[in-house]
Amino acid sequence: MTTSRMTRPANILFFVVTLIGVTKGFVAPSRRARVVANSNAQLHVVQNTGWDSWRDINKKKRYPSREEQRAYRRTVYTHDDWIKHRAPDRFVYYVSSLFGSYAYRNLFNELALTTGVASLLVLYNMAVGGYMDLEGVQHSALISSNFLPKLGLPIVAFTVVLPSISLLLVFRTNTSYKRWDEARKNWGMNINHTRDLVRMANTYYDSTGVSPEQRQNDLNHVAFCTWAFVRAMKRHLSPEAEDEIAFQLELYEKLPKQQAKMIIDAAHRPNRALQDLSYAIDNLPMHFARKNEIHMAATIFEDNLGSSERLLTSPVPLFYSRHLQRFLTVWLLLLPFSLYDAFASSWNHIAMIPATAVISLFMFGIEDQGTQLEEPFTILPMQTFCDKIYNWCMEIVSWSPGDNGKPMRPVKPEHSLFLDAADIQ
Repeated sequence: MTTSRMTRPANILFFVVTLIGVTKGFVAPSRRARVVANSNAQLHVVQNTGWDSWRDINKKKRYPSREEQRAYRRTVYTHDDWIKHRAPDRFVYYVSSLFGSYAYRNLFNELALTTGVASLLVLYNMAVGGYMDLEGVQHSALISSNFLPKLGLPIVAFTVVLPSISLLLVFRTNTSYKRWDEARKNWGMNINHTRDLVRMANTYYDSTGVSPEQRQNDLNHVAFCTWAFVRAMKRHLSPEAEDEIAFQLELYEKLPKQQAKMIIDAAHRPNRALQDLSYAIDNLPMHFARKNEIHMAATIFEDNLGSSERLLTSPVPLFYSRHLQRFLTVWLLLLPFSLYDAFASSWNHIAMIPATAVISLFMFGIEDQGTQLEEPFTILPMQTFCDKIYNWCMEIVSWSPGDNGKPMRPVKPEHSLFLDAADIQ
């Protein structure tokens, strides 16, 4: 009896201190903290990443915000990356890096909330229903009242709704992945048709009466205009704070000053860049039928741009996303009440707290993956795509007929229809 009286004040003190510590998980980040993180966003912008690029982020002196981390998700794989990706020990590596994963560290607030509820539940039931001290001695309740019963819920109530949550999560992640896949395919079409357009311009160019210097200048202009469109599209789909300065510098570096200024000052920059490309195509000396074929390749760029704008401006219906987040949050907040009796064999049911944390981590993680994929452009390596398009287009226009040692045959009379109309006499 004496021991019980001596340890009771200490237990009450322990209860209060723990309660204060748990409530810190409910405090929202300050507005100042978010502003500071946003003001330093330029520090963590990277061009592209591979399989192990996240190791570089650990060298940073400042923990990057969730938005800054998206720059490290712009994955570009090589053969070496694929070898690491399918390595037989990948499961051991992924499990060992669980606590260092930024995808999970971003869920700290959510985990603090659910773990805090679980901790409060354990402490409350200890206070009103009795508890066991560290020496294994059972003590009576600190608070005895008929109005304060021990709390708990039947687990069957959670198993009944679990399939509904599962279906909602599957639909969420599948829809988000389809959005990412469509955005990636749009850029794949850009890559394919930029090469196709420049190839046709180089092949169909009628050099009759045109100096080699003029020919190269015309084709270079087509290549530059082709690159300018995809670069303007990348800027159109990127946050202003991340890309505006670099966009203007690149345009002034590669394009004539007047052309660069017209694109930068345009209300819709990709449209202006595509218009310049159309002018450049129309200015090439070739038959109109061949020009039309090249224009058809340029028309595909407009389709890709429109599809990408639709993805950027139209999220998954908000009522669906918000209902899922509310449903999942409430389910996980109430989950400790159903798990409490299942962990009766542990000391004061305390094993229920880490169990709640693990379940919350993976359930919230599934929903967060869908949210991260929903807007795909800031996790696509669009700058890498633009740089590759520029290099490939400039290489294609550097080639000329017969430079491979195989001379071109003269145009046959029956094919003269496809020469420039000015050369048909």
